[in-house]
Amino acid sequence: MHPGDATAPANPSHEHPPDAAQLAVAANVFQLLSDPTRLHLLWILAHREADVTQLTEACGVSRTAVSQHLAKLRLASLVESRKRSRHAIYRLRDGHLRRLVVEALSHADHVVTGEPPHA
Repeated sequence: MHPGDATAPANPSHEHPPDAAQLAVAANVFQLLSDPTRLHLLWILAHREADVTQLTEACGVSRTAVSQHLAKLRLASLVESRKRSRHAIYRLRDGHLRRLVVEALSHADHVVTGEPPHA
């Protein structure tokens, strides 16, 4: 197997089959990513920290909707927030999620544009 081979493990530390708990957590992440608004929020947060107002403007959905989506993402520990003055500033919790979001949208770009996938 070669490092770029689709059958090669993504990380040598994950060579063993996942257990039920790992599969459940991963499936929950994919379920949360399946909503276009949440995916858009995560894409924004993959590139920068932002408050609810900035996220609302960038996504073009209501403040209430953004807040509800952020609450779900925070509850699942996918995003975290910190206070700055009277505003909560949101960011992604880790680089694994950042890479997952970016790769999913890169794949979507290839599908939409018809550009051949990378090896």
